[in-house]
Amino acid sequence: MKQLLSVFLFLGFGLLSNAQGTKTNELVSFNTVKHSFGKIKQNVPVTYVFELKNNGSKPLIIEQATAQCGCTTPDYTKKPIMKSKSAPIKVTFNAANPGPFTKTVTVKFLNIPEPSILTIEGEVVGK
Repeated sequence: MKQLLSVFLFLGFGLLSNAQGTKTNELVSFNTVKHSFGKIKQNVPVTYVFELKNNGSKPLIIEQATAQCGCTTPDYTKKPIMKSKSAPIKVTFNAANPGPFTKTVTVKFLNIPEPSILTIEGEVVGK
């Protein structure tokens, strides 16, 4: 019975630690992982800058940041992010079609198996 309780406690704490929406893991954190633009105009690019922080003891390298579609463009540093330093990931969205949208950018780091997922959302209104 004690073993079963221990397993549930272990799993519960694991779920709680993942519920923190701004952390990828103990090595990387973001100011936020989701941004809402609200209502934006069609064919007018909008940009949001996500700020990431290296919480590890070694330099952090972004291997790649990949957008879900061609309407979303991530821009990030190719240089190592030193210990305790921050760096921007600029995400630009240009919508051709009106309506609500949710787009993601997957950020992969060298030597960190779990990628970070950044999300932008909003509603595109006609001109």
